[in-house]
Amino acid sequence: METPNLNYINELSGGNEEFKIKIIGILKRELPVEVEVYQNEVDKANFLQAAQAVHKLKHKVSILGLEKSYYIASDYEDNLKDNSVALKNDFEAILKAMQEFVIQL
Repeated sequence: METPNLNYINELSGGNEEFKIKIIGILKRELPVEVEVYQNEVDKANFLQAAQAVHKLKHKVSILGLEKSYYIASDYEDNLKDNSVALKNDFEAILKAMQEFVIQL
């Protein structure tokens, strides 16, 4: 499994430490909320709403440098739209890794 990293954020910030800190702050604030929304929708079997939550989370997957995981998230989003939870465990492992990484920042 891939490891979350700050490579994209570092590249995006171009050495601007203030901008980098701002992006990290947004991640720390938004990620737990978006994961909770996703989890609530999956728990209630609201698959279309869960797919929308996954769509929002996909952007954070890519921001944290998880290129292969982005494709898993994208496929999982499509599965949810088809009322399937195939790839759920894979996606939730990605979320866990992201949350653990962001907490340490």
